[in-house]
Amino acid sequence: MLKELHIKNVAVIDEIRIEFQHGFNVLTGETGAGKSILIDSINMALGGRCSRDIIRFGCDFAIVDLCFETDNPHISELFSDLGIDFEDGIVTISRRLGSDGKSVFRLNGGIVPSATVREVSALLIDIHGQNDNQSLLSQKNHLRLLDEYAALGDEVKKYAAEYGKMKDLLLQIDKLSLDEDEKARRFDMLKFQAEEIKMSNLQPNEDEQLIEKRDRLSNMESIISGASTAYEALYGSDAAAAFDLLKTAERALSDICRFDSGLSDAYGRLSGVVAEVEDISGEINSCILKSNFSAAELDLIEERLDLINNLKRKYGNTIEEIIEFGKNAALEAEKIEKSDEQLEALKKELSAQTAKVAASAEALSKMRRAAALVLEQKICAELSALDMPKVRFSISISENLSNEEVHYTETGKDIAEFLISTNPGEALKPMAKIASGGELSRIMLAVKSVLSASDDADTMIFDEIDTGVSGRAAQKIAEKISRLAKNKQVFSITHLAQIAGMADNHYLIEKDIDGEHARTSVRLLDTDARIDELSRIIGGVEVTETTRKSAEEMLALAKTKKEL
Repeated sequence: MLKELHIKNVAVIDEIRIEFQHGFNVLTGETGAGKSILIDSINMALGGRCSRDIIRFGCDFAIVDLCFETDNPHISELFSDLGIDFEDGIVTISRRLGSDGKSVFRLNGGIVPSATVREVSALLIDIHGQNDNQSLLSQKNHLRLLDEYAALGDEVKKYAAEYGKMKDLLLQIDKLSLDEDEKARRFDMLKFQAEEIKMSNLQPNEDEQLIEKRDRLSNMESIISGASTAYEALYGSDAAAAFDLLKTAERALSDICRFDSGLSDAYGRLSGVVAEVEDISGEINSCILKSNFSAAELDLIEERLDLINNLKRKYGNTIEEIIEFGKNAALEAEKIEKSDEQLEALKKELSAQTAKVAASAEALSKMRRAAALVLEQKICAELSALDMPKVRFSISISENLSNEEVHYTETGKDIAEFLISTNPGEALKPMAKIASGGELSRIMLAVKSVLSASDDADTMIFDEIDTGVSGRAAQKIAEKISRLAKNKQVFSITHLAQIAGMADNHYLIEKDIDGEHARTSVRLLDTDARIDELSRIIGGVEVTETTRKSAEEMLALAKTKKEL
């Protein structure tokens, strides 16, 4: 149940905090007092769409906090899956909306996405507004409502899994089912691509190695010329060659270092230089001897690189990508070559899977038809209790046909539609063509009353369920909601005294003008204040003793009815 509602800076609400009780709670007030703002605030906290215009003028943010108490085991399981603390059966939901339009949602203190809040709130509270009447008129919602009543959620999921397998097989068959000309063209192209890549005999990093070799060959003339010049300078036949000069110096020092020990170190170092120059000269000469420039080899390298670049333009940016492209082309060509066999196997598998889907859909359909008969009886009984005893309600279930064949969807093969006849002798027709506003309100209440037995939510809110009704019909609606409230916490925002009189707890919504600012407040009424408010609803602007008497009698009658 909803234990507490806290609203701050929402529209005309400065700040209010309301504690609620179990049973039937009713909210009344003058038009424009802010009744709809309370529902809008609750919807805002539960993840509904809202504009930053809802923020009170002059404020930077708006906050709505909800506190629920529940023993629903599904809530405990969901919180465990989400990794959120859940103690003492308390669930807090909060939303802060900033002036920049950004929202922050919190669940038991932790920040969560709005989708998580909506998932949790669906297990806690069911809000019925005037738009839900239009939802009831829409035939596309009727199958879902029937499945909810019959608790067929698991069966629908099992069927949907089989249907998904069938759709996947159809997709695979579509991919293989090319026309013969297209298949032949595709096969020839793939074979050519795979063969062209295979014949090129590409090796990993081959292009990098070829480029390095090409650069070396292209600069071979410069390499030989430079090496020869260096060799001649170091070890050439010229008497001025470095090696000869160093050798002469070495011999000169060799003759005199025995007379001057200070020259021995210089002689040793010079001998090392002579040996190093001789070694370097040998390496340079070896390079010259090995450098056999070949224009033909350079041409072959250029041709190979041209081939690789051409393949890159067609099949990939690197040799690895080209090789991978070739492998994939060969595999696809092989699949096309074997596609007839694969296609035949897939068609057999599809036939078996289609039979499974048909059997699952038929089983689902039988459960729906059986549930529909019971739901029809229960809704008719509820309508009779709501002063509509002559109304006939029926659920039409037909096969979804396309070109005279059964068309399967994710929900099965059924089309469900709620039909109604509001007057004796009239044929059953879709509700959208029959029901008036007042009738629709009672029909929705009847549907909600029946469905609530299988609904996890402990709290229900009816926003102006009394639209278009009055008198005896209003009294019947009040009694029905009161009976619902014996097992659930129910809220109703109403303008009718009959409904307000049946409440267990009556809250008055008032708007005060303080200077240039309007403020909305909410207070729980005691018995005397309830009589005053009921008198206002009955009598309007002028409250007389007669209207007060009527209000007192209404409360006394309500007490008697609730005790029955």
